[in-house]
Amino acid sequence: MFPETPATAAALSVARRFYSSALLNHCVRSYLWGAMYASEHGISYDDELYYVSALLHDIGLTETFDSHTVPFEEAGGRLGWVFGVAAGWPADRAARVEDVIVLHMRDDVSALADPEAHMLQVATSWEVVGRHAGEFDADTRARMLARHPRLGFGTEFLACFADQARRKPDSAAAASVRNDVAGRIAANPLESAS
Repeated sequence: MFPETPATAAALSVARRFYSSALLNHCVRSYLWGAMYASEHGISYDDELYYVSALLHDIGLTETFDSHTVPFEEAGGRLGWVFGVAAGWPADRAARVEDVIVLHMRDDVSALADPEAHMLQVATSWEVVGRHAGEFDADTRARMLARHPRLGFGTEFLACFADQARRKPDSAAAASVRNDVAGRIAANPLESAS
């Protein structure tokens, strides 16, 4: 189910140490939704790279790793680079973690241009605002939420984005807040199913 390498074990340890239970489950679900989506669409990807990126993609929202000067995805991406280098990856592979994490908050990336960033965009936009709902049937949703419950994720995530928007008004999080992320989170079918 999950890739088993020293780097993925370390990423899970980092996630367990610094995320709330709601954010940890969100990151695990993001990995799983993205992997399911890739399987359904025949997308080839680097599973270890995707797992590490998915597990660390919101680390910049945590109190420990929040930056007061750069958007959370950039702070998290930079930490992802440090993580990859510390895991013994070549600098270009570590840079891929940074790219995937940063790109998940940017304009849509095609699966051909960057499969891992595309998967993380699909998974996180489904997780947060219910985009791509047609990709995941009701039974799959129910099984996922039973195994990895939301635990108030929508409320916690909205609070994180509101805080980011207040302090970083030019960030993608701030743009999301201005574009009614609160209403979209409330309308997400995953919120009503949890």
